[in-house]
Amino acid sequence: MSQLELTNRTLTLHRFPPMREESPLQAWDSADEYLLQQELPEGPVLVFNDSFGALTCGLGARPVWHVSDSLLSEQAAKQNLRLNDMDEDQVHFIDSLAPLPAAPAVVMIKIPKALALLEHQLRALREVVTPETLILAAAKAKDIHNSTLQLFERILGESKTSLAWKKARLIYSHYSAPALAEQAATTVWPLDDSPYQIHNHANVFSRASLDVGARFFMQHLPHDIEGEILDLGCGNGVIGLLALEQNPNADVLFYDESYMAVASSKLNVEVNRPQDMARCQFRVNNVLSGFPSDRLHAVLCNPPFHQQHAVTDHLAWQMLRDAKRCLQYGGELRIVGNRHLGYHVKMKKLFGNCELVASNAKFVVLRSVKLR
Repeated sequence: MSQLELTNRTLTLHRFPPMREESPLQAWDSADEYLLQQELPEGPVLVFNDSFGALTCGLGARPVWHVSDSLLSEQAAKQNLRLNDMDEDQVHFIDSLAPLPAAPAVVMIKIPKALALLEHQLRALREVVTPETLILAAAKAKDIHNSTLQLFERILGESKTSLAWKKARLIYSHYSAPALAEQAATTVWPLDDSPYQIHNHANVFSRASLDVGARFFMQHLPHDIEGEILDLGCGNGVIGLLALEQNPNADVLFYDESYMAVASSKLNVEVNRPQDMARCQFRVNNVLSGFPSDRLHAVLCNPPFHQQHAVTDHLAWQMLRDAKRCLQYGGELRIVGNRHLGYHVKMKKLFGNCELVASNAKFVVLRSVKLR
């Protein structure tokens, strides 16, 4: 069991969802430790992108707002608060699109992988911080570039970096309200070979253009299904949008653990196929947690092979297992993936069958059917 010394407390911290015992991944890094070493003024703390709750737990009894685009991060923080006998009701959990509380004393930011998300968060902070707010950000030193520092300076004001410590670095930023042009809430681009305009919030995967895997998958979707189709890990919802078009007698469910992804999916149906909103469901969820078994007619998925910066297949495994549980007998799981990931082995192990639907030099589309 891993432990971490934080602010004179010994905390037991776990990653979430639980991973295999042999996994070397831990639930914090030196950037978390560096942030928690800093002397902080009294008052409310806004914590951004706290992946597994290290910062939230380490701040102890302070009033904390945990701000994240990830339901998994929220659940991880709650789980680690409980494991350390801390009251999760004392922490305010808000998603990445919710209004922020005014005049925080401290802002702590774990710099996310997507700079578009960081820009969205800094623009939101402009509306609530004051010149007295202590603004701290941290990441691995190799992930803080000149462009990262320039983003803080352009949006918030004068910013500087610390010395590196255990390969991590801090950014100190002072709010001075520099002039800043407004920016649209979403990025928009036309979907190839369709009349659709695709809207993308800041943290959606491949927000600036169509993902090449999704482009290939779009050519090999099931047609004329009657029942329920799930776009699992829906992102901006482009696969579910095509499923609506190609399966006029089906209901389509859009599930993702990202609040911005589900909001983008909903917006894209509202804009492009408003007549189909009545046969859609949109939900932020941990894969298919709580979903009834033996119900779905088809699950469509482009499984991720990373969680934040860590390359791992445990989320893909969970997606495949949940899909099998929730499919009715005769229902199919259809996925797209890079050829080298070997998803056919996992699918054949779980379902007892796996069919190659299509392939090109980089991707494969695979299909498994739930049999009795």
